Amino acid sequence: MTLEQLRIFIAVAEREHLTQAAEALNLTPSAVSSAIRVLEERYGIALFHRTGRRIELTETGAAFLPEAKATLARAAGADLFLTEIGGLKRGMLTLAASQTVAGSWLPPRLMRFKADYPAIDIRLGASNTEQVADAVLEGQAELGFVEGIVDHPALAQRIVAHDRVVIVAPSGHPLAGRPADAAMLTTARWVLREPGSGTRSALTAMLADHGVREDALDVALSLPSNEAVRSAVLSGGALTAVSFAVVEDDIAAGRLMPVGFALPERAFRLLRHKERYRSKAARAFEVMLP
Repeated sequence: MTLEQLRIFIAVAEREHLTQAAEALNLTPSAVSSAIRVLEERYGIALFHRTGRRIELTETGAAFLPEAKATLARAAGADLFLTEIGGLKRGMLTLAASQTVAGSWLPPRLMRFKADYPAIDIRLGASNTEQVADAVLEGQAELGFVEGIVDHPALAQRIVAHDRVVIVAPSGHPLAGRPADAAMLTTARWVLREPGSGTRSALTAMLADHGVREDALDVALSLPSNEAVRSAVLSGGALTAVSFAVVEDDIAAGRLMPVGFALPERAFRLLRHKERYRSKAARAFEVMLP
């Protein structure tokens, strides 16, 4: 059964006249008659009584008419659905971002996109860099945003922003507001993000450049979020390395103080799968970014 056969059946059923139905459909009467005959023969039923020049619905035809109309309505709804998605009048944008990006850089851009495309449902998952890359690879997110370095041949990536990582200590810590060298950092206690996070990777890469292995640090706690790390460090006694955006207010208020050890600037990267289909919503969001 085809949608065209249903369309012809409904036109004939509503008019109970082949010629009038053919004119309404811009078809020949023979084409309309043939379509009805094929439908009846396929299922071994009679949809119409034919008495002389008259044609009228059988009981089966009358019972089938509401079903045929409902099916065409659903098909029209499906057509509208895809048309609206294609025009970004509805749809979904699924993103994954590392916590640093999700907590500071990304939200203003999501609000701007939502203002331009209010009917697009935006879903954002926040995790660490490794988990974001896995989400994009497995198709759980169309786009990913990370601050760590990702090396996978299936992922395309481009830089969309830059970030500054700082080492901070609570006020009163011996290194708070003072310059420090790599050896001094190994004598302090630390609270860090969990392994796999971009922030922790940035710190360990910097230490490696100074000949210091990560296992040389006295890591008291490894925590799964920037807020948890911030809260632990504010309680006193430990250093951490975080995005400046995470602790900017604490530094301004004097609750935390930078340690004088410069970390290199790092990049925020957009990740997407090279081969998976990208929706129009995902492409529109990419275009909006720098």
